[in-house]
Amino acid sequence: MIGWFSAFVLFAMVWAMVMLVLLQTGVTTQGDEGRKLSGTHASAPVAVGLKRRLWLATGIALVIWVPLCWLIVSGLITIDGLRAVTGRPPLD
Repeated sequence: MIGWFSAFVLFAMVWAMVMLVLLQTGVTTQGDEGRKLSGTHASAPVAVGLKRRLWLATGIALVIWVPLCWLIVSGLITIDGLRAVTGRPPLD
């Protein structure tokens, strides 16, 4: 069984991974547009769109997190099962 704190930690990990991917996709840099502001690097983004990316990351993370929680709660994924896949003996 998965506790509420474990479920939160799983969601936070999934959300962070999704957010790191989203921060790199669809970014238009100042160098791409050819108008670099003084004191900034050419690879600095023109518009970050952070609020939209935060909501998108949350939605995508929920879509990934719900099946993961279901797999854990249903017993299809267990610690002993993961240990068997990696060739380690089950826990006593």
